[in-house]
Amino acid sequence: MSTSKRNPSLPVPTPNRWSLDGAGIIWEPGKGPRVGHEDHLEMSGRQVSVIVRFALARNRWLNLERRVYWPNLRGRANDERGYLTRSFGDAFEPAVLIDGVEERVAKTRVRSVRFDGVLTFEHEPFAGLQLVRQLFPSVDKPAVVERWTFRNLTRKPLPFTLGAVNWRQTSSGVGGDYELEVNHRRRRVRLEPGREFVTSIVFAAARRGRMETIKPGRSLADRRQRVAALSGSLRLETPDPVLNRCFAFACLRTGESLFDTKMGLVHSPGGGGFYAGIWANDQIEYAAPLFPFIGQGDLITAALNAFRVFAGAMKPGYRPIPSSFEVEGDVRWTHCGDRGDAAMYLYGGSRFLLALGDRQTARKLWPALAWCAEFCRRKTNRMGVIASDTDELEGRFPAGKANLSTSSIAYGGYQAGAAVARELGKFAEADEWESRAERLGVAIERHFGAVVEGFPTYRYFAGCDVLRAWICAPLTVGLLRRATGTIRALFSPRLWTADGVATEAGKRMFWDRATVYALRGVLAAGETAKAMKFLAEFSRRRLLGDHVPYMIEEENEQNHLAAESALYARVFTEGLFGMVPTGFTSLTCRPRLPRGWPSMALRGIAAFGRTFDLIIKRLPGRMLDVEVCPTRGRAITLRIRDGATAVLEFQPN
Repeated sequence: MSTSKRNPSLPVPTPNRWSLDGAGIIWEPGKGPRVGHEDHLEMSGRQVSVIVRFALARNRWLNLERRVYWPNLRGRANDERGYLTRSFGDAFEPAVLIDGVEERVAKTRVRSVRFDGVLTFEHEPFAGLQLVRQLFPSVDKPAVVERWTFRNLTRKPLPFTLGAVNWRQTSSGVGGDYELEVNHRRRRVRLEPGREFVTSIVFAAARRGRMETIKPGRSLADRRQRVAALSGSLRLETPDPVLNRCFAFACLRTGESLFDTKMGLVHSPGGGGFYAGIWANDQIEYAAPLFPFIGQGDLITAALNAFRVFAGAMKPGYRPIPSSFEVEGDVRWTHCGDRGDAAMYLYGGSRFLLALGDRQTARKLWPALAWCAEFCRRKTNRMGVIASDTDELEGRFPAGKANLSTSSIAYGGYQAGAAVARELGKFAEADEWESRAERLGVAIERHFGAVVEGFPTYRYFAGCDVLRAWICAPLTVGLLRRATGTIRALFSPRLWTADGVATEAGKRMFWDRATVYALRGVLAAGETAKAMKFLAEFSRRRLLGDHVPYMIEEENEQNHLAAESALYARVFTEGLFGMVPTGFTSLTCRPRLPRGWPSMALRGIAAFGRTFDLIIKRLPGRMLDVEVCPTRGRAITLRIRDGATAVLEFQPN
């Protein structure tokens, strides 16, 4: 690993391939030496998801593959990955004939690749005819649309012909026979100078006899509207445009990954392998605590459906709940035993309810929170920490009989659950859970606190003598006694790599979820300058590097999972702005305004049953103004010392 005088563990940055462009990012391959390249990204709608793989050779000719997934059209019963899926390559593109001769207009050199929620390829003109194509999923139909726009750049009419594509296939599955179609009708065009001609290819599937008519123009407008809603509801404003754009894309990716299922509308990880199912970590622990802040009603609905389904598995015998419900809820995945799933539910559910601020919803979910708290109590071992069979890595790496992640999440769950209990008037439970959290915090220090590879931090489990990524977990729930040594370990060459935090020191596997967890914890611990150096470089690499623009993991071909994007957004809501809900109408805010920034803001926060902006401004003498500007009512300004905590109370609605 190369070093830098600024920070010896921060890798020398690789050159940007992409750059910021309007509300998106753009790659112009002809303007740089790094031409030959391939990448892929995912886009999702309610009934479809597509992973687009695109490769540009050194001559900038494009090879395009569209891998389409239909999550609720299943090929095999009880097969967790048995979605209907097909790949569509060049053979599914209409031929373009000029003067009766087929010309590979669609294969001419690519001038630019742009992504702003729609993937756009702009080709260089061929004989004065230019092609621009846009790829996107339908918001609510089981179809992917590829829209081709031809432009006549000459001063004379250009006649050309577009060939037909009429592909049909039938596939048998759980729901009967499915029909798959790729359609484009033959068109003869005489394009006048300076004019455009638009046509579309539609990749669709449905149960036999239920194929819907897709209107490509309407589908594009719907996609644009959906992208604007998700990336514009909760908005980050900082002096760093890369962070702002990366945050907007994170909200888009996590928000678009909603699917209609027999369980109702649910949020799923995506990534080519995880659809129409819900997981205790991805949906409950990672994504749900963010959704009230984004404020889109369908995200709240999806979160509530996940909480409801998991709650249905909580029985009086206190057996471990499933780690996930897959195949639209038909299959309960329990292969790794208890991963700490009840602790995940207690933590994620409590944080969600506090931010949502809806007392009636909290009452409905209270029995599930109480069950999870009791399950954690029963799993407390003689060392005072929480035992579990494994962790979210599900046996990929050793986790012992009790690991640091499960205990840390349970600690945070007890704290947040106690706040919910107080709001519901359950004061005995609140006192008991706070007491459990206090005892568990002491036990975490006593059992996991250790010098590992020379750093005064945590061992991941008893007998573990190598640094692990999840030593960051205590920082995210306010356990800061070992913050200094832990932060040094996280950013040391033993753990930090060009792609963020390695899962285990000396191993190359990385999961972005660990990196953004770590960055959130480092900010919460007050190491702002150090965190921002690494956050800025990590964000630039993900947004403008060679594999863009979302969070990834090394497994699954580095596909774009949705819940990890929610965790990236929480680096800012909970880390940089330090927002922690403490009640249905209250939160604490410990902002970490980086040195050199005069201000920062989160706009459109939709929590506690209202919408407001949170603005942090620097003042002379190490003071900060914390301004809360609601859409209705008076603004509130609190003046605090830099590093202090502001307590914000809202009037009940």
